[in-house]
Amino acid sequence: MFKLTSLNLNGIRSATTKGLEDWLAKSAPDCICVQEVKAQAPDVAGRFETLAGLRGHFHFAEKKGYSGTAVYSRHEPSDVLTGFGNPEFDAEGRYTELRFDTPKRKLSIVSAYFPSGSSGPERQEAKYRFLDAFYPHLQALKGQREFILCGDVNIAHTQNDLKNWRSNQKNSGFLPEERAWMTKVLTEGGLIDVYRRLQPDTTDACYTWWSNRGQAYANNVGWRLDYHLATPATAALARTEAIYKGEKFSDHAPITIGYDFKF
Repeated sequence: MFKLTSLNLNGIRSATTKGLEDWLAKSAPDCICVQEVKAQAPDVAGRFETLAGLRGHFHFAEKKGYSGTAVYSRHEPSDVLTGFGNPEFDAEGRYTELRFDTPKRKLSIVSAYFPSGSSGPERQEAKYRFLDAFYPHLQALKGQREFILCGDVNIAHTQNDLKNWRSNQKNSGFLPEERAWMTKVLTEGGLIDVYRRLQPDTTDACYTWWSNRGQAYANNVGWRLDYHLATPATAALARTEAIYKGEKFSDHAPITIGYDFKF
């Protein structure tokens, strides 16, 4: 079984002070995709190159303390790609891809951090630009190889994916245009929402993000923003899923999927 975890860290330095490394050592994933590293290369050097025996590969944002993605892996990749060819969003460190190519399989593990539009109209427009650019990239990648994209997509796809869907229909993360993009990815785009393949009907148990306002976490007023999106043949190998809420490393919870393959 290949255990693959995704987690928005909301800062790698912060998350590691809250017990992340001990949890990784216990849960023993083969690979963890992280988002919002909020660090640069000098911050990582000598401290965060590895976590719980996994070696990290990073895509840092140019802006200090902002965004950033990484993939930590127990297995050595055959290639590492950072960015997806879009200068605006590559400058924000939103895409890290590890390739594992063998005679039997060409597989990519991707950590992606989609923009949030919640801070205002300007960032919402940036989010739409990202979605417009990212869809053809996913289609091109799908035409070349198997992949699992893990990440904070910043979109709750359906009414089952957030607690208060009625009051959020005009809020970023649940806008009709965003949800339509997800539908397109999962229909004509041919990708699979792996968690929903395994748990098609869960509601309250599926959330991976909670606002820091009020008592959202205590009352489980959450959103499902963190996904595994996979090509069909790889998604069909998914066997187990878990969203860990025993400890709080950030405002997101780690989601782990077990896939029935080995390197």
